[in-house]
Amino acid sequence: MSTTDEDRQAAELTFNVLAKRCSSRPVLEHMTGKWGTLVIIGLREGPARFNELRRRVDGVSEKMLSQTLHSLERDGLVERIVHSAIPPRVEYRMTPLGVRVTDKLAALAEELEASMPEIIEAQSRYDAEQRA
Repeated sequence: MSTTDEDRQAAELTFNVLAKRCSSRPVLEHMTGKWGTLVIIGLREGPARFNELRRRVDGVSEKMLSQTLHSLERDGLVERIVHSAIPPRVEYRMTPLGVRVTDKLAALAEELEASMPEIIEAQSRYDAEQRA
């Protein structure tokens, strides 16, 4: 199959995250995994250098932050900016695509935070039923 045929087939694809082989599935995993969500929301506050972002996302290890940033950068949600200085300074920020996606993800996180009393009550009720 020629590259042109492959390009044409890719353009005709319908993406369905529920389909096992859909290429949107790994991107969804990068964004909604524990660290992906937290890093995206952390960058929503504005551009940040690596260690500043690590402080924003309490509990993330250096290794996990690095891996998460690489995945999100590859997916086009985050960009890595290298400023020429001595020593070189690197910061991360959301791309326009990342901002669009993050707004929706942040709304979900805000709804979750606002609903925590109700969630805690449901968990207590469930746990009590399981003990009975």
